[in-house]
Amino acid sequence: MPRLRRVRVGALLLAVLALPGCGSSTSHGASSHDPSSGGVLQARPQVLEPAAGVQAQAYVPGAPVGDVNAHAPPLSVIRRELRLELVHAPVNAAGYIDPLQYVNHWERTDQGVDATMPVDAPILAPGPVKILAIEPDWYAGQPLVYWELLNGPDAGKVQYVAEEITDIARPGTILQQGQAIARFAPSGTGIEFGWSTPNGITLAVATTGYEEGEITPAGRSMRAWLNALGANAGPNT
Repeated sequence: MPRLRRVRVGALLLAVLALPGCGSSTSHGASSHDPSSGGVLQARPQVLEPAAGVQAQAYVPGAPVGDVNAHAPPLSVIRRELRLELVHAPVNAAGYIDPLQYVNHWERTDQGVDATMPVDAPILAPGPVKILAIEPDWYAGQPLVYWELLNGPDAGKVQYVAEEITDIARPGTILQQGQAIARFAPSGTGIEFGWSTPNGITLAVATTGYEEGEITPAGRSMRAWLNALGANAGPNT
């Protein structure tokens, strides 16, 4: 089923989400852990050459993926909250780690890069980051979380991960490199990882616009960024 993802990253909440449909990992197979915790989860990426309009995992109506009754505040509220949380960190020479070390299947490039992971696998902070805000209903009742990179060559830039995520760090939290921003939820439509803007709009929409399934320059940029960190995310098509 083609995904009709919202092209405007709309409203954000400043409280951590309770995702009733995502549940905990304890009832869905083996639990996985951060690398620092000594867990046994191993990343085995499977490269898939992405193609526009191709999506490996479809949303199943009725699947418990989040708060389907969530409503977004106006864009003006989003922008105000983002301004309050932004740090405007200075650029420096610090390095990043691959935030998607546990991906087991890479999917298409669109606004960002799509992928799937084992249940409960963490999406890691690539460096020190500040969690800016959470939107509870970005697509099919699934959330989106924004954060700001606090060091390195991309300091001050905003990234996001969306859709099949749970256990999201609270807005205002500063995470150190390697800590979990969120975890892969037991059900949903995979994740999308991409660049955003401080104005509550994805970089893809803000720069070139976006139509469903379209490969955007912002999405290509994110795939190249991940590959430069050793993610083995496949060709930047």
